[in-house]
Amino acid sequence: MNAPTHAPMIPLIPDSAPFSPEQRAWLSGFLAGALALETGAAPVGAPNTQTSLTDTQQDDEAPWHDPAMPLDERMKLADGKPLARRMMAAMAQQDCGQCGYDCAAYSKAIAEQAEGRLNLCSPGGKETARMLKKLIEETGGGVTGPDERAAANPVTRHQAETLGYSGSTPVDARFLSRRRLNGEGSEKVTNHIEIDLSLSDVTYDVGDSLGVFARNDPHLADAIIAAIDAPADFPIAGKSLRDTLIEDMSLGAAPDMLFQLLSYLVGGERRAKAQALSRGEDPDGDAPTLDVLGALEKFSGTRPDPEAFVESLEPLQPRLYSISSSPRAQPGRVTLTIDTVRYTLNARTRLGVASTWFAERLPEGTKLKVYVQKAHGFALPQDTLVPIIMVGPGTGIAPFRAFLQERQVQKAQGGAWLFFGHQHEKSDFLYRDELTQFLAAGTLSKLSTAWSRDSSEKVYVQDRMREAGAELWDWLTKGAHFYICGDAKRMAKDVEQALTDIACAHGKLGASEAKAFLADLKKTARYQADVY
Repeated sequence: MNAPTHAPMIPLIPDSAPFSPEQRAWLSGFLAGALALETGAAPVGAPNTQTSLTDTQQDDEAPWHDPAMPLDERMKLADGKPLARRMMAAMAQQDCGQCGYDCAAYSKAIAEQAEGRLNLCSPGGKETARMLKKLIEETGGGVTGPDERAAANPVTRHQAETLGYSGSTPVDARFLSRRRLNGEGSEKVTNHIEIDLSLSDVTYDVGDSLGVFARNDPHLADAIIAAIDAPADFPIAGKSLRDTLIEDMSLGAAPDMLFQLLSYLVGGERRAKAQALSRGEDPDGDAPTLDVLGALEKFSGTRPDPEAFVESLEPLQPRLYSISSSPRAQPGRVTLTIDTVRYTLNARTRLGVASTWFAERLPEGTKLKVYVQKAHGFALPQDTLVPIIMVGPGTGIAPFRAFLQERQVQKAQGGAWLFFGHQHEKSDFLYRDELTQFLAAGTLSKLSTAWSRDSSEKVYVQDRMREAGAELWDWLTKGAHFYICGDAKRMAKDVEQALTDIACAHGKLGASEAKAFLADLKKTARYQADVY
C-alpha cells in the first residue's frame, strides 16, 4: 500500500472571525480535514496496521456474533484476536448491510485502511464508533475530527456494485400509496407502503431489504436554524442551510464532534461538560436524550458558524426495511410494512425520520431514491417441499408476507407455520384478510397468534411456541427451516431461549446439547434471522 500524502493545513477561518486563536486553529483544522475527505485525500493520522486475509481465515469463529450480546461481553470474547476481528466484535452483529458491508467485511476494511469512516454501523451508533476509535488509537493510529464520519463522497474502494444495489448507487422509484393496517383504537400507526420500481431495472428476491433515502422533518430543521441563530438560506456546498439540514444531515443523536465544537464556544463549567460529552461521558445524566436540537438547547447562545456546525454533524443515512412482497406476485413493485415512530421526550415530540416521512410528509406520486440490500443468509429453502416455521411479531411479519406470496406462486407443498403477535387482536392483526386467504389456499398450514394486551396476562410469540412445543419439535426433526424477524435485543433472544427449552423438553436434550442443536441449525442455514 502506498504511503499516504497529506495536503498542507490552510487557514479556513479568517483572523477577523469572532474566535480566539485556539478556537480558530481548531476550526481550521476541523474544516481542512473535512475538505481532505471530500477531495479523496488520505485521512491524517490513519492507522498503519493491517490484518491479512490469512489471519481472518485462520480465525473464522466469531462467538460474539450475537446481536443480543452487550458490547462489553463481545469485546471480552474477542480479546487477543487480530485487529479486524476485535473491530468486528464492536459492530452491532446484525449483518444488516446498511454500511455497505457485512460486519466482518466492514471491520476488515477499516483495519486494512480501505475504509476510513467509523460511523457507518447505524445499529451500533455511537457505541460502535467509539469502540472502533479506541481500537485504532490503541494500535497507534489515532483518528480525529471528520475522519470519524462519512465524507461527502460515500463511494469506497470496495464498492463496485451494480446500480441500485448499494447505498452509494441508488436508483429512482416512485411512491405510490400508503394504507394504515391498524384498526380503530390501536395505539400504533402501521402503514402498508407501495413503491413502483419500474423507473429502473432493479429487482429483488424475497428476504431482501429496501434502502430508502428519507428526509428530515422541516419543522425540526427550522428549530435548529433558530437555535444557532443563522439565516436559513446560508449557502452550504451549493445548497441552503435549511435544505442541507433537511436532506443531508442526521438530526438525531448528537455526535461527539458537535459537543467538541460547542466546547470551543462556551467557557467554564459548560465547556467542561461539553468536553465530557464529546468523550462519551454523561456529566448530567441526560446524554441519551440529547439529539442535535437538544444539544444546542443545552448549550444555548453559542451561535456556531453554520458551515462548522454542519461539518460537525453526521450524514443522514438511508433507512433499511424488510421487503414485504414477492416480485413474482407483484412484478415491478415493492411493499414495506412500517411502524410510525413518534414519542415525547423532554416535553418535545420526537419523530422517526423515514417512518413519519412515509406516513405524513411524502406526497403520492413523488420520486424517491432507493436501493436493494441483498439478504445475508435470509432466504427460502430452494426445495419447496421443505417446511418452514416463521416467527414475526408486529412489523416482523413483513418478510413472511413476502415468503407466503412467493410460496403461493411456487405452489409449494412444504408446510408453513407462522407465529404472529401484537397488542390487540381486534385492531393490530396486520394482514388478517391475506393470512386468512393463505390458510384457505393451503399456502399457510398453521397460524399461531399472541396478543399481549387482550388479557391481564401478557402473551407473546415465545409463549405460543412453548405451548405448541411438541408439534414444533416434530416439524424441526422433519427438516423444517426456522425463521425469525424482529427486535434483536429482546424478542429474538426470548424466541431463541424458547426454542432451546423446547429442544430440552421435547427432544430430551440436556442444556449443552440443546445449545449445540441450535448452533447446528444456524450453521446449516436452518435457523435464519432478520433482526434489527
